[in-house]
Amino acid sequence: MASNTTNGRSQTRMRLGKLLREGGEVLTVENAARILEVGNEDAAKTLARWCKQGWLSRIKRGVYVPVPVESISEDRALEDAWIVIPDLFGPAYVGGWSAAEHWDLTEQIFRDVCVFTARPVAKRNQVIHNIPFVVTHVDSERQFGTKTVWKKEKKLSVSDPTRTIVDMLSNPWAGGGIEHVVDCFKNYVKSQHFNSKLLVEYADRLGNAAVFKRLGFLAERLLGDDDFLVTACKSRLSKGNAQLDPAMKGDKLVTRWRLFVPSMLTIGTERTE
Repeated sequence: MASNTTNGRSQTRMRLGKLLREGGEVLTVENAARILEVGNEDAAKTLARWCKQGWLSRIKRGVYVPVPVESISEDRALEDAWIVIPDLFGPAYVGGWSAAEHWDLTEQIFRDVCVFTARPVAKRNQVIHNIPFVVTHVDSERQFGTKTVWKKEKKLSVSDPTRTIVDMLSNPWAGGGIEHVVDCFKNYVKSQHFNSKLLVEYADRLGNAAVFKRLGFLAERLLGDDDFLVTACKSRLSKGNAQLDPAMKGDKLVTRWRLFVPSMLTIGTERTE
């Protein structure tokens, strides 16, 4: 009996070792089933059992991560939070302030990871495996302007610098607020990534008219009246007034851009007519 028990434990360790070697940083039921050569139901039960035994940590239904031997707590944050995004939120891309950090458009460091996903989103703010995510829905047909990056052999998408700016102008909260969005836009304009025509193309495809009001307002102050961006945005102005940042109600209407701007916000050359 003891010999059979020992052989069983040895086989279990071999299977666990195979899973950890081949499964990578994030383990799903489907991948475990393939690696262990069992059905999804058996794989799910096996993962749950190993989770109870302390070898794995569950971060979401059907998604696990290995617990390192030296780990004191299963609630440790992942060394690189991005690697869980494809399994948790895919199809998705890293965007907003997280993409701005990636492309060196900001020196600020954010703990939360900004994610845009095609999946339905019940809660914008989610904490998974001690990692705070800020998640928003974007239709799959609007998931353009992204680049592929690799994190620990995990393939994922991040908005390219231009799409990052457009997303932040569409939703200033995704840039950490309009003041930080302005800083990122300034750095973008000075960087090798700056592409006026691509900015306009992306804004057209996104279809949020407020983007052109905010972009034109900023471009005029930072690049001058005659810049291509200013002209392009003027030709695309929609009716009605918008807020520069819906979270920071503007008390001054810049009529030429149909935009309410906070009077205490200073951006380049002031012009209110």
